[in-house]
This record gives sequence, C-alpha cells and structure tokens, in this order.
Amino acid sequence: MVSGKTKERRSQSFLKGAMVLGGSMVVVKLMGMIYKILLSSQYGGVGTGLFNAAYALYNPLFMLSTAGFPIAISRMVSESVTKKRFRDVKQIHRISVPIFVVAGCVCFLAMILGGFIYVNVINAGNAIFALLCLSPTIFFGCLMSIYRGYFEGMRNMVPTAVSEIIEASCKLFLGLAASYIVTQYCMGQYNSTGYVLGIKCATLTEAESATIPIAIGAAITGISLGSLFGFLYLFIRYKRGGDGITKEELVNSPPPRQSGQTLRIMIRTAIPIGLGSIIMSIADMIDSTLVNIRINNIMQSDPKALLNVYGSLIPDNVYYSSETHTYLYGCYGIALTLMMLITAVTQVFGTTALPSVTAAWTSKNKLQLKKSMETVLRVTALVTIPSGIGMSVLAEPLLSLIYSGSSVFEEVEIGSRVLTVMGISVIFIATSTPLCSMLQAIGRMDVPLKLFAIGMVIKIVVNYILVGIPEINIQGANIGSIVCYCFVAIVALYVLCRETGIVPDFVSIFVKPLFAAVVCGVSAYFSEIVFDYFFRQRIATILSVMVAIVVYVFALFLFKAIKREDILQMPKGNKIIKILEKRKLIG
Repeated sequence: MVSGKTKERRSQSFLKGAMVLGGSMVVVKLMGMIYKILLSSQYGGVGTGLFNAAYALYNPLFMLSTAGFPIAISRMVSESVTKKRFRDVKQIHRISVPIFVVAGCVCFLAMILGGFIYVNVINAGNAIFALLCLSPTIFFGCLMSIYRGYFEGMRNMVPTAVSEIIEASCKLFLGLAASYIVTQYCMGQYNSTGYVLGIKCATLTEAESATIPIAIGAAITGISLGSLFGFLYLFIRYKRGGDGITKEELVNSPPPRQSGQTLRIMIRTAIPIGLGSIIMSIADMIDSTLVNIRINNIMQSDPKALLNVYGSLIPDNVYYSSETHTYLYGCYGIALTLMMLITAVTQVFGTTALPSVTAAWTSKNKLQLKKSMETVLRVTALVTIPSGIGMSVLAEPLLSLIYSGSSVFEEVEIGSRVLTVMGISVIFIATSTPLCSMLQAIGRMDVPLKLFAIGMVIKIVVNYILVGIPEINIQGANIGSIVCYCFVAIVALYVLCRETGIVPDFVSIFVKPLFAAVVCGVSAYFSEIVFDYFFRQRIATILSVMVAIVVYVFALFLFKAIKREDILQMPKGNKIIKILEKRKLIG
C-alpha cells in the first residue's frame, strides 16, 4: 500500500498534477462564481462592493501570515525528495507547524483590529460586518498551508484539490443559507415592527439597506467554516494516509540537517517569495482604496461628469445615499468574478510547475528543464490568450448569461464595459504567475519580489491618475493592471531565459496559440451576431461559445500549436496520440 503511494508520488508529471489541481480549481471557481452571482443578484452593487472591500484587506494580511512559506516548503520538499533526503522532508514539516500557527493568530487579530480603521478610510463603515466574519479564514488558511505546501512538494496535488472543493462547497451552501436566513429574519422583523436589528426604517428601501451588510457578513461566514473543514480534512488525511515516504526510504536517507539550518533555509527562501506576494496584495488593497476614494472625489467635485458616463445606470437610491463609489466598485467586482476563473487556473500551473521545474533544476537535467519550461509556458498561453480575447469579444453576452434572471441589469451593463478591457489584462496577469513560479523554482526568489515592487508603483500611479478622470473612472484600474503585469511578464520571461541559458520556442509557445485565439475570437464575435437573429440571447451566447471552442481546437491542430510530448504527459496520453494520428491531426 505504501509503495503504491510512493510510485504515484514519483510518477506525477506537471500536466497530470495540473489536471488534478486544475480540474478541482475549475469546480471551485464555478462554485465561487455561482456564490457571487447569487449574492450580487440578491444584494446588488452595494453588497458586492462590501464583499470586495473585506477581501481587499484580507488578501494582504493572509499573504503576510503565510509570507511565502507554502511555496518555500513546496520547493524545499521537492528538492529534498529529488536528492533522496527524506528525513529532511519530515523535518521541514515539523518546523513549519509552529510558524503557521503563530502567524495565523497574529494576522487574525490584526484583521479584527485593523478592520475598524480600514472601513473608515474607504468610507464604508458597513463593511465591518463582512471583515469580522472573514477574519477566522486567515487562521484556518494558515493551518491548511502547513499541509498544502508539503503535499504539493511531494507532487501530490490531490489533498490540496479535495480541501479546496470542501472550502468551496461550504462557501456556496452554508454561506448562502446563512445569508438567506438573516435576510428573512431582518425583513420579517421590519414587516412586523418597522425596525431592523434595532434600527428604525421608514421605507422598504431603508430596511433592505440596513439588511445588506449583515447578510453579506452571514454569507462570508460560510467561507470561514469552509476553511475550518478544509483544514480538518488535510489534518486527518496526513495523520491517517501519510505522505508516501516508506520506512525503507527513511532508513536509507542521510541524517537530516540541524533544525536551525533548515529553519534558516526556509526563512531565506520564503521571505522574498512572501514579500512579492504581500506587495501585490497591498497593491490590490491600495487599488480598492484608490478606486473608492477617487470616484468619491469625483462625486464630490463633479458628479455630473460621472453621470454623463453612466446616466440612469446608477440608481437614484445609490446616488442620493452617497454610495456611488461602493456601487461602481461592486460593478468592477462583477466583471472580476469571471476574470478570476482564468487567473485561478494559471495559478494552478504555477503551483504544479514549481516542484517539476525544481526537480529538473536540482538534478541539472537541462533537457528536462527545457521541456518543463516549454510545457508550462505553452499550456499557460493555450489557456490565457483565447480566454482573454473571448472575454473581451463576448463581455456583455457572457455577463448577461451568467446573471440572467437576476435584477442587476445596470450592474451587468457597467460590468460588461469593464470586462471588455479586463479581458486583455487577464492575459498578462495570468501569464505572470507561472513565470514567477519558475523563477522561484530555479532559486531566483528575489526577481519576482523586485518585479512586483516596481509593478506595484506603476499600477498605483496609473490608477491614481486615470481613475480620477471621470470619463475613464473604474476602467483606470484595468489599464493600470495591463501596464503593470505586461512589465512583470516580459521582464520575468527575459530573466528566466537568461538564468537558465534556455531560449524556448517562442513561435510554438506564443505565436501559434495567438493565431488560433484570434481565429477563435473572430468566430465567437460573428457567431454571436448570427445566432442572435435566430435564438434568444442566452442560447445564442452558449452556441457562440461552443462554436468558438470547436474552432479554437481545430485551429490549434491546424497551426500545430500542441506538441506530442505535451499530450504524452496527460493521463492516457498514448491512447490520445494514437487517436490523433489516425485522424492525421498530429505528426
């Protein structure tokens, strides 16, 4: 039984790991999308804005609490396994436990205390309920990181995948159930007494406004419960199932390093990785703050200029309650929900690439390193380029499809404008993650830190200038992302090639998928126009997406953008190759 686990651990390739983790990530993100769609449909742009405000503070604090340690653990475990230093692998796990427990407690308290300051800065006092309900997620997320980084370093992506699905399920079902119960209770209280949780409400609109912050907090409680149950699964999985290291391997392993030496290596590896992640998370928080502040400034100085852009799309009750900045940020968040599905998938590529590239780099196998790099880059391009172009071309139909049957028509209209530009930014955002992971895998943890620091400055400056222009407003955040991540991706690719001495086949990796993606985008655009004449919009959009996918796959084989070795790394790769050869789709 143990030897079987060991064999599975050793044979899991990049693509197999990516398919396991990627498949679970798609399920997780679809659940998350349904969760956000239902919340946005029920609580509108204001509710979405409160939800996003909570995450804007949570993200940098969570990055601070983990501080790059999961990636450091993954890299160190992968390196130790490659060198057959299995006692070091065990020691890495033991040392990581107290680090994450302490960091989780500190940042949990920091979110509670800092939340009261943050909501005043962004002029959204009602966001405090969401912030408080989200804060336990930091602690349990840290506990999960102990095991996720460890298993990923062993190239076993299954525990991470299962724990993420558990998290998403609790978020969707428990979170929505909690928000529904709270909403029913508050509205029932209003109908019978005219009060909502002790607040006198003169109209139904006032009652709904008083209910939204509490309901969003209840919905976020499902996220915190999900992180608790995800941790419990990983803990039980490790205690009962082990990690696949046999007693024989431990006996034959060299003596472990001294604990102090292992800790120093872990900290030295984690700090630059963590600082890079923290910097970009802080940049996102600054983005959120700047967008709210700058749009609020426009509403104070020249509200007509902003109304000229959106007109009746900003409801009167939002405008007169001084919540326009929260509302527009919520519309931005509606578009962001779709974009994050793509970035999450390529984040999986980064996670699975790190141990694979680390193993090739550690063993000094340049041929394997070149293959690993090219596979990661090609698979990333195959996903990001068509996804970005497709979101730009079908922005309005896609959001209308996702939010069909809801009452957020105005939010969808504004969000579709945002998504048109956001589709271009997602190509660079999603590509930068695997590139930085590969730099970390070859020991250049400092490079992503430097790139993200410069990128953050670029992003903040561009956002501050552009968001303050009424005609651009929230689109300025998109343009800032394009400029920032374009810089990060290009320079990261250059440094990776320089450090490894490997020049990938750029035509095969980027140019061919780009040609196929352009064909895909054109087919999607014209298919939508044609189908719209014969079918309802929802059916027309679904058919257009299906046509675009078929055309894209055909174009990939036409331009020979998929390599034989990529397919061989997939489960049942040999059988797939034989089928493709019979149909003369691959040489």
